[in-house]
This record gives sequence, C-alpha cells and structure tokens, in this order.
Amino acid sequence: MNSGPASFDELDRKILTALMANARTSFAEIGTAIGLSSTAVKRRVDRLREAGVITGYTATVKPSALGWRTEAYVEVYCEGAAPPRRLAEVVRHHPEITAAMTVTGGADALLHVRARDVEHFEEVLERIRAEPFIRKTISVMVLSHLLPDSPEAGAIHAAPDVR
Repeated sequence: MNSGPASFDELDRKILTALMANARTSFAEIGTAIGLSSTAVKRRVDRLREAGVITGYTATVKPSALGWRTEAYVEVYCEGAAPPRRLAEVVRHHPEITAAMTVTGGADALLHVRARDVEHFEEVLERIRAEPFIRKTISVMVLSHLLPDSPEAGAIHAAPDVR
C-alpha cells in the first residue's frame, strides 16, 4: 500500500463523496451520477483502495441503540514524556475509548469515551487513571451533538460487556 500523497482527479473526488455519503451506493448509481460506466467507477475505486485512500467501509449506528448513552472527551496528562506507542497500548485495553490521539497544548492525549451511563464512565475514568504514568485527567461531558450527521455522533462498534 502506498503511504505517499494520493493523486486523484475531480471524478475520483466525486466517487469518494458518493461513497462517504453512502458506502452502499452501487458503482452503477455512482457512474450514472458522474458520467462514467460502472466498470470505470470500479476501476477507480480499486485504484483508490490500492493507494490507501479508501481504507474500508462501515455502518454508522446510533450510539444509544448500542447502549452508549454517556459520552465524554478526556484530556490525559502524563508523567514525563509518555511515548505515543505506550499510550496506544493502554487505550486498546479500554473498549469504551472510541478514539484516541496525541495532541498539542497542555495535555498529552485526548480520548473520546462512550459509556452506558455516568457511573460506567466514572469506572472507565478510574481505570484510565490507574495507569502508572498518567498524572491527571480532565473530562468534558458531551451534552448534545450540534452536527448530528458527523462521524463523531455515530458509533462503529457495539457497547462492550464490562464487569
């Protein structure tokens, strides 16, 4: 897979836009909309996948339907300079963390956490804080999504069975 910048044209952009809006759109439907045959669309999609531009296809699910009723962003502050690799190992062990990234500013990392309820969130937060290199956390609870169709408003996996 190519890790360099992808080169694509306006037709590729239109194909990507159609697939991002609805990954189940057929190549024939996309082709009709942009003036290509379904075969030409398939060739372009295959090329975009090979180039690493298209990385997969998912279903967006309403989080509350899966048991996720509480959501928060957690800033993580580490003792010393925790390497991103170590942070990645830790967050993989917490199924409630749906996204994690290192960030600039005062915090070392930002976590997107989904939980069943506030009590579950508190338990998740305590498990995160129990990591020996984590100095402190600052949490911000999500009240509502102002852009309800954004990826952040959806979920891509089911709520875990947490003890």
